Amino acid sequence: MASSEDIVLSAVLNLLSAFAFLVAFAILRLQPINDRVYFSKWYLKGIRASPRSSGTFVKKIVNLDCRAYIRFLNWMPAALRMPEPELIDHAGLDSAVYIRIYLLGLKIFVPLALLSFAVLVPVNWSGKSLEQTEGLTFSTIDKLSISNVPDASKKFWAHLVMAYVVTFWTCYILYKEYNIITTMRLQFLASENRRPDQFTVLVRNVPPDPDESVSEHVEHFFCVNHPDHYLTHQVVYNANNLAKLVEKKKSYKNWLTYYQTKYERNPKIKPKTKTGVWGLWGKTVDAIDYYTTEIEKLSKEETIEREKVMSDPKAIVPAAFVSFKSRWGAAVCAQTQQSSNPTIWLTQWAPEPRDVYWNNLSIPFVELNVRKLLMTVAFFFLTFFFMIPIAFVQSLASIDGIENKLPVLRPLIQMEVVKSFIQGVLPGIVLKIFLVLLPMILMAMSKIEGYTSLSSLDRRSATKYHFFILVNVFLGSIITGAAFEQLQRFVDEPPSEIPKTVGVAMPLKATFFITYIMVDGWAGIAAEILRLVPFVMFHLKNTFLVKTDQDREQATDPGSLNFSVSEPRIQLYFLLGLVYSVVTPILLPFIIVFFAFSYMVFRHQIINVYDQKYESGASFWPDVHRRILTGLVISQLLLLGLLSTKNIAKSTPVMIALPVLTIWFHIFCKGRYESAFVKFPLQDAMVKDTLERATEPTLNLKAYLKDAYVHPVFKGVELDRPSAVDDEENNPLVPTKRSRRSSKSHSEEGV
Repeated sequence: MASSEDIVLSAVLNLLSAFAFLVAFAILRLQPINDRVYFSKWYLKGIRASPRSSGTFVKKIVNLDCRAYIRFLNWMPAALRMPEPELIDHAGLDSAVYIRIYLLGLKIFVPLALLSFAVLVPVNWSGKSLEQTEGLTFSTIDKLSISNVPDASKKFWAHLVMAYVVTFWTCYILYKEYNIITTMRLQFLASENRRPDQFTVLVRNVPPDPDESVSEHVEHFFCVNHPDHYLTHQVVYNANNLAKLVEKKKSYKNWLTYYQTKYERNPKIKPKTKTGVWGLWGKTVDAIDYYTTEIEKLSKEETIEREKVMSDPKAIVPAAFVSFKSRWGAAVCAQTQQSSNPTIWLTQWAPEPRDVYWNNLSIPFVELNVRKLLMTVAFFFLTFFFMIPIAFVQSLASIDGIENKLPVLRPLIQMEVVKSFIQGVLPGIVLKIFLVLLPMILMAMSKIEGYTSLSSLDRRSATKYHFFILVNVFLGSIITGAAFEQLQRFVDEPPSEIPKTVGVAMPLKATFFITYIMVDGWAGIAAEILRLVPFVMFHLKNTFLVKTDQDREQATDPGSLNFSVSEPRIQLYFLLGLVYSVVTPILLPFIIVFFAFSYMVFRHQIINVYDQKYESGASFWPDVHRRILTGLVISQLLLLGLLSTKNIAKSTPVMIALPVLTIWFHIFCKGRYESAFVKFPLQDAMVKDTLERATEPTLNLKAYLKDAYVHPVFKGVELDRPSAVDDEENNPLVPTKRSRRSSKSHSEEGV
């Protein structure tokens, strides 16, 4: 158990680390040579000019203006200066609402921290229960927690009242925020410029037809069932193999450029490479000749595969992007059932073109359900068996655990500085390391499940990551002991006993979570703004690959908000704040520092660096709202379990009302607001259509949508677009080709 001295050491180390990162960033961002790393978004917009374009050679690399170094922290107020409407125009609604999540944390926890310190800290400190218990080891922080209040004390009523305050305040702030963000979304959609996805619907599970191709069948179906609004469509090709060839060819071209540049700088030495994987083993050959030959081979394979995809009917999957003459027509199609059979002609709003995840469009409907089932089972085992290494590390990252495992290190461990480092810093670092690879695994699982847009992949991965953190990081860290004992305890206990077990252990783990917050939420966020990996990669590319300004632009990697990782991480801090605001309020200032610091850092990154891969109109907000309420219910159940061990019989009926009220509040918000995030109001669609027809009467919408949803590997290639319906057949009263053939065959049979 970490003492107050261990916490102080951890705070000092993490504050020094955060300060070092911030100073390094403040200095590096001033250097002209790093301008594209720390202001990449402005270069993408074509607004910022490189400071290296003029001046002496030294001035192109180093900033010699001494006054700039005096104002090296002016990025902080600058990050807060841009108004929110301007931020939405600059970075999009997704980014603006993401920033508001941090602001929401401040709105919830700052008042709760002030109230908790005014009420609960004096109540807990005056309890004296820990001091009166013989043989019990505790720290100063434990004296500020609910553990210091003796059993059956009337002081617990202060905690019960505070639990109600936390619940009602959190729900009130969430209600206001949901209302604000719903209004922001509707205003954003109403004022948004014309985009292809506003007119387009993704249709999946197109039923097979013996007389028609997929393209003809789609066109006939929508001409008959949406005669006044159907405009055009684009079938989906299974071009995954072609995409792999294109990507591989692009990689080889990059290597060829690298070796050609290297040879131009030193013509005396011809570059060599090995033919094995990553050039690490295999036969040594001339690098330029090797990659030139490989690129020629890939070009031939690409041509053959492209012709195969475009000519083979089996390469067309039973899915299509169907576009309409108006937003109103697309909204009606996307939000209604198209057939009496609910498993065919499945329609949904098409993602915006840059949001489409093309690899999953070719997965059959039945296979999708099988994949989701398999990934659910795999995720279950991943979540619960990951407890084993985490619990092992938790036991190892303690004084007793290390002395038992490695008795040779006992003299070193008993040194005060080393002991404080192990108890105050090591557990948080080890847990952070264990979670590094997890997001990539969860994203791969979401891709296997078959989601068709990057935004849905992010949201699904975030859901998995949130559940994983809840079970392993929160519950797994609270329940201490050997790994298999943890699993055995969860298996053997009835579900009703789990809140009691976790509740008892909860106050004792406050110090661990404080160290984790400082490692992840202080030093980790400061490292985020430094952008060390993009910084190194840019300068490596700039040194070895860049020959022209265009090459330099391609070497700039702005990155984007990794929603699938960052949002669940925020939810952990919401959970910790809600759980410990009544149990151990001393945790709240550390969480408030995280929210305030993150708000400033990510606002700066969104304004100056990040370029979002897609824009979903804040469609992720209902998930954020639901997870915060989930954390609130968990905090209520754990407090109920904790109080049930304190001989407070009257607390149970008082506390049981809180989860019920919270669940009712969630149902109310879901019914009141969530439809605005999954549907597009027909009234708003009609307003936009009417306004557009009045302002742009000559708009050729068909030409605008023609290539919007063509697979990236076919961009610039003229596709064969069979016209299945002639002008006469566009009349809904005229039978389609298939029905005419059917009628003809029936008449022949009658003869």
